[in-house]
Amino acid sequence: MGLTHTSTGAGAADAGLIIDRRSPEDRVIALAGNPNVGKSTVFNALTNLRQHTGNWPGKTVTNAQGRHTHRGRDYILVDLPGTYSLMAHSAEEEVARDFLCFGGADGAVVVCDATCLERNLNLVLQTLEITPRTVVCVNLMDEARSKGIEVDTVELSRLLGVPVVATAAGRNEGLGQLMEAVADMAAAEEAPHTFRPGYPSAVERALARLEPVLARRLEGRLPARWTALRLLDQDPSLLCALEKFLEIDLMEDPEVRVALLEAQAGLKEEGLDQESLRETVVASLVRAGAEIAGETVTFHWEDAARRDRQLDRILTSRATGIPVMLCLLAVVFWITIAGANVPSALLADGLFWVQDRLTDLFAYLQVPEWLHGALVLGVYRVLAWVISVMLPPMAIFFPLFTLLEDFGYLPRVAFVLDHAFQKARACGKQALTMCMDSIILH
Repeated sequence: MGLTHTSTGAGAADAGLIIDRRSPEDRVIALAGNPNVGKSTVFNALTNLRQHTGNWPGKTVTNAQGRHTHRGRDYILVDLPGTYSLMAHSAEEEVARDFLCFGGADGAVVVCDATCLERNLNLVLQTLEITPRTVVCVNLMDEARSKGIEVDTVELSRLLGVPVVATAAGRNEGLGQLMEAVADMAAAEEAPHTFRPGYPSAVERALARLEPVLARRLEGRLPARWTALRLLDQDPSLLCALEKFLEIDLMEDPEVRVALLEAQAGLKEEGLDQESLRETVVASLVRAGAEIAGETVTFHWEDAARRDRQLDRILTSRATGIPVMLCLLAVVFWITIAGANVPSALLADGLFWVQDRLTDLFAYLQVPEWLHGALVLGVYRVLAWVISVMLPPMAIFFPLFTLLEDFGYLPRVAFVLDHAFQKARACGKQALTMCMDSIILH
């Protein structure tokens, strides 16, 4: 699936959370998921559109909307940017988080990659904390089967407490069942009782202090437990979004403030400051996801799974991760730069041969010198230089990076660099943008 003019041009400007409802009966469904799990493929297959939402820093972030009619009812599907977590560190994560939390959707579909379900369950568990009206779409089942991976969707549904549908969106497999599950979920009078991740006792005590107070203030507009966690986390961007959505500042409420201070004091006595609290919450979610994946995913080819774990240890460890990354990127850069010299020279020769012929033509036609200078020596020459210098490296660099992404190496690079990038108020995913900038500057 490629980029379209709509997805990358002026139409890509974020339209905020404006939903195009044509009837009060329309149902709004948010499509969430990690990057590269086939979420946009699901969206395009159901809406017959060709949208692509941003997954990398530097691309305009937007929510794509489309319609799907099922059982005579229109469903507005909102394709959110890919995100690994709702604890936002970047613009696309904030867009996904804000729509799931405050967008007014009637339900959510979380698309997961069947080949690495454990990693995807982190987002599923966070989504369930916000909205229990969720359907889990386990996509890429065809790839999972080819790798000897089997996902027990029945058991997964039982553990999570929500419908789970297996799909292979690229082949249009399972999409009908997915919409059946979405329709049933949207029509249900009561939301299901879903899996609730447990946190360490200190965190649970803090939540127990805040939840009753918040439940009275929120009046069902947001889950009290989820809101309590966010207040304890003190994420400034989310606190602003909360205030805008609720139209009240919870921090100004005397009862909430007292309960929050008591909860924070309790956490501090247990040695949990703001940063360690977030790490504790994330660790609990990851652990819960691993336990669920352990009960529902079977690797028929143990050697492949063992090989992946060994690769993870080598490519993401502190001792070997960065040296391996530097060596691999050095090879990519060398192939790109050295390999581009020959086609760049050929392109330059061809394009400047055309410039000479244009000069001859302008002379034959007795075109004024200033016009020849502006069009041939100005516009054309600059265009020829840009094409001959930029096109060959890009034609080599992007396929190489696509191969690294397909092998699953780029997410590991983002993981390895995330800690260093966090010190510059950025995230590890921006490593890709940095590499592209390096090639352009060269």
